[in-house]
Amino acid sequence: MDGEHMQIGEVAARTELSLRTIRHYEETGLVPPSARSQGGFRLYTESDVARLMVIRRMKPLGFSLDEMRDLLTATDRLDSDGPLTAPERAELLGRVRGFEQAAQQRVADLRTQLARAEEFAATLRERLAPGTDG
Repeated sequence: MDGEHMQIGEVAARTELSLRTIRHYEETGLVPPSARSQGGFRLYTESDVARLMVIRRMKPLGFSLDEMRDLLTATDRLDSDGPLTAPERAELLGRVRGFEQAAQQRVADLRTQLARAEEFAATLRERLAPGTDG
């Protein structure tokens, strides 16, 4: 191998995703491997790893596969060398901005859920503290 490609095991270790999950993202068209070895092994690049990291960060926020695909399509187009008209660039940036706002809202919602869970755990801890009757 030429050093710029990685096999799926290395990608799994770097992204902390399972082989099964990476294969699923390939099957759904989110992150196809950039190449295949002569033996048929999937080969990935740093760009593929970056895509997987975007997906890994979106998943806990509840984004769907279609939403992940939409964001990746927009960022791929923005990052491409192909020419963009001003309206097209504005539309793509608007889509990315929408995802950023949705992510911020979902993070805020998770913080609220975490605070409630911590309050609940504290209530249980107090109930179990020595010297309390319950």
